[in-house]
Amino acid sequence: MRRLADSKRSHGPRGRGWIWAVVLGMLAAGLGWSAPAGADPGSSGLPEAIDTILGDSRLEGGAAGVVIAEAAGGDVLYQRAPTSRLMPASNTKLPTSAAAMEILGPDHTFTTDVLTTGRRHGTVLSGDLYLRGTGDPTALAEDYDALAARVAASGVTRVDGRLLADDTRFDSNRLGRSWAADDESAYYSAQISALSVAPDTDYDTGSVIVRVAPGPAAGTAPEVTVTPPTTYVDIDVRATTAAAGGPNDLTVEREHGSNTIVVSGTTPVGASATQEWVSVWEPTGYAAAVFRDALAVHGVKVTGPTRLGRATPAAARRLASHASMPLKDLLVPFMKLSNNMHAEVLVKAMGREVSDAGTWSAGLAAVSGYLKGIGVDTGTLRQADGSGLSRMNNLTAGQFAELLLAVRSEPWYADWYTSLPVACDPDRFEGGTLRTRMCGTPAALNAVGKTGSLTGASALSGYVKDADGRELVYSIVLNNYLAPSVKPLEDAIVVTLARSTADETVTVQAPSARAAERTGDLECSWRKPAVC
Repeated sequence: MRRLADSKRSHGPRGRGWIWAVVLGMLAAGLGWSAPAGADPGSSGLPEAIDTILGDSRLEGGAAGVVIAEAAGGDVLYQRAPTSRLMPASNTKLPTSAAAMEILGPDHTFTTDVLTTGRRHGTVLSGDLYLRGTGDPTALAEDYDALAARVAASGVTRVDGRLLADDTRFDSNRLGRSWAADDESAYYSAQISALSVAPDTDYDTGSVIVRVAPGPAAGTAPEVTVTPPTTYVDIDVRATTAAAGGPNDLTVEREHGSNTIVVSGTTPVGASATQEWVSVWEPTGYAAAVFRDALAVHGVKVTGPTRLGRATPAAARRLASHASMPLKDLLVPFMKLSNNMHAEVLVKAMGREVSDAGTWSAGLAAVSGYLKGIGVDTGTLRQADGSGLSRMNNLTAGQFAELLLAVRSEPWYADWYTSLPVACDPDRFEGGTLRTRMCGTPAALNAVGKTGSLTGASALSGYVKDADGRELVYSIVLNNYLAPSVKPLEDAIVVTLARSTADETVTVQAPSARAAERTGDLECSWRKPAVC
């Protein structure tokens, strides 16, 4: 790739008629107007087109790093502040996922095992039972139920010993650096453990789903259920049911340092049920509780208490085992839905693989080693976590572009590429966080990319084919703006690329006046039920 210069703009000569391209592009986008057959709408050079978009008032006072390059040869077509370090939000998942594919491998699986050092006496197992995890972020209650069923199928009906939860594959640091304290009970900021439970097939590990339905009459308590059913969390219902048409202002939030989830506010008679995904305190205990309950359902009684963080002896024998989906499949919910917990699990798994230490520091060093190996200058970036939830992350648009170019030659590239969200594909596990964006444009079902959203930080980096079928790499990182959303500016750049041609004939896509993503400060998939 051509060296990226740290300049505000770096582009070629101005094309003829670029003012007409801007004006007519805005008319077409804003009013549904299209040029008559045979009309020449004008053209501009690609740099002028992108500069026009970045001149939007929504970015006034903010910062922009943008790099556009040809995928095949790496020739840079446009760059603005390519070496300026910015906060990339969930674009941080790009280096994390690529490094994981290289270090762990596409076929890597996470196993969850049930083991014992005890001896059998008929249907009684005398000794402790170990539940050992290696970080599976996709383990569901039904998977723990299947493990319990296998223990019961072996003929065991009672365990005269303790249930010991072995999460020692990772360290005991549960939360990442500078994660916001007010996000503590949010499922997208859940605690990280080598042993955890996801409540559904979005695989938001370390959380439960709390469903609140109005009671039968005004003044009654709402009906509250938890998925998966577990007594590991306590529900404190302070909410009331209002009369039909009354206020619907429920809040569902876990208290700090506990598993007490408080439901407060009101919900009117006849209203639809509200669902909230809430993180648990200490996911290892959560997994152990779900597994103990499953054992009881299958007729296996454990007489001793549950203890957490106990390493399984080397001499223990395996009674049952569950393997996760391979990493190449795990990448789909991870990247399509921008799953933070998957990113952090993969970081710690890489640390264990490379340095035999399941820590953030070891894992991030492994990611850095991969980036350095493909030519990214890791001395000029800071990666503080795997997901981008930390506001300490600082990377450049140029570094993302370098990564996007380099991975195209990796043997696992096809699987990695498939995991990226696809513009305007309505399927959540295809379109992901781009499923409602760039519809009705040449970028629809064409552009793929990783989104990123935090307050004052937005990013979109990926691939798109232009009007000639030429594949382009793009990275757009926007920071320090005050507008509710700058997603329309990102979309306008990518759509302009999709409309462009190799001879630099470009019709500018004017940014939409409405927000393309209404959540603004968070990834759209982090809002449940999903808004994208």
